[in-house]
Amino acid sequence: MKFIIVFAALFAVALAAPPSNQGEVQIVRSDSNVGPESFEYGYETSDGVSASAEGHLNNAGTENEALAVRGSYTWVDPEGQSHTLTYIADENGFQPQGADIPVAPAA
Repeated sequence: MKFIIVFAALFAVALAAPPSNQGEVQIVRSDSNVGPESFEYGYETSDGVSASAEGHLNNAGTENEALAVRGSYTWVDPEGQSHTLTYIADENGFQPQGADIPVAPAA
């Protein structure tokens, strides 16, 4: 049950991107495969937005049960530049990576 709730939340966040002002956006590709202990999905739209993720349940049925997800999200800003964020979300938390994420200076 936790798996379905987490998957639904991640999917809703991915689809919550602000709409483009370039007119009607078409879905170019949409794939999904959801199983009892794993999932994967991907989509692309005509305005350059795309996302994909895959996840699986680690330690199923134990008190250390945890969902591990790996994915990416790409969008185009108003100036036409493409941006991509990749991430891992697991027992160590959400770990995003991308050229647009500020990096703290070395201590």
